[in-house]
Formats: sequence, structure tokens, C-alpha cells
Amino acid sequence: MAELRVARSELILGGQKSGKTARAETLAAAWLAQSPGHRAVYIATAQAWDDEMRERIDRHRRQRAIRVPGMATVEEPVELAQAIGRHSRADTLIVVDCLTLWLTARLMPAVAHAQPASPATAPTEGATIAGALRACAGPIVLISNEIGLGVIPMGQGVRAFVDALGGLNQQAAAACSRVTLMSAGLPLALKDSL
Repeated sequence: MAELRVARSELILGGQKSGKTARAETLAAAWLAQSPGHRAVYIATAQAWDDEMRERIDRHRRQRAIRVPGMATVEEPVELAQAIGRHSRADTLIVVDCLTLWLTARLMPAVAHAQPASPATAPTEGATIAGALRACAGPIVLISNEIGLGVIPMGQGVRAFVDALGGLNQQAAAACSRVTLMSAGLPLALKDSL
């Protein structure tokens, strides 16, 4: 990763296994190395609803503990804006991994008693997240998937989700001072207004 400057706010976009989380962890490690008074908090939005996802989450925890041992982990799959607010401090870098899974939990909750949000509420959800990151006292790094590069998906529900995530990514990008697209582990700066 050639770019190690920590921005006030950064959105990291990319496909699955593109290097998004590795970049965020590299930025967190750089932040922690800058000062003994710096802290880093990783807000995880994933939920373990099956054995494969449980193993994936456990593997990420183990790897993160090795790569960035000073970073605390908080799990918050639904109330993301509140979690950002709770951990917002000038000396703390927050990593949110990821907006895609958070939006999935909001629009398609796996819990039977949970009421799903309508895709029509996605702009409001996005505005809430954009407001939380603008209000964040310290640096913040958001991770999200770029899933709109393929053909138009089959099924109304899937199309609505792709549209909602695209809109959320646009709102987050507008609110962030830096936007990075990851591909094959390489960062491409889409926006850098430092």
C-alpha cells in the first residue's frame, strides 16, 4: 500500500477479496504508530447466521489481532450511527467493516421478529450514516462493496438492494474526504481532498 496518510474520512470500495479490509487495517496500524495516545476501534457489522460465516468471522478476528493488535473490536450489525457516535474521539480512528452487511441487516434482517426497512428508506439511512461520519471527532474509515459493475440482476428485491447500496455508497463518498477503489490489492484514488 503506497498511500499511508490517514485521511479525516475515507470510503474504501471494491469487490470481495479486493483488499478493502487490508487497506483499512494498514491505515489503522499507521494511525496507532503515529502516537502512543492513539486508539483504533473496528466496528464489525457482520452477523454469524451459519457455520461458514461463523468461521469467516473467527478467521477475521484472529487475523486482525495479529495485523493490528492494538485495535479493539465492537460488533454492531444494526445501530451503526450510534456505535460511531459512542466511539467518536479525537484520538480514535474508527474502521467500519462494512456498509454492505449493515445495509443487508437493515433491509433483510435474518431474525424472524425483526421488521425489515424498506429500500425506499435507504436514502434516509445513508444520510444518517453520512451525518455520523461528519460528526465523528477522529478519523473514520468506511468499507463497502462495489456490486453495481455487472449486469442488471434478476429479481426485483436484488435490484432494489443494488440500487440502495449504490445510493448509500454515493452518500458516503460525498461525505468523505477520500474515496479509494481497491482492485487486486491495489488502491486507486477516486477522490482525495486532503
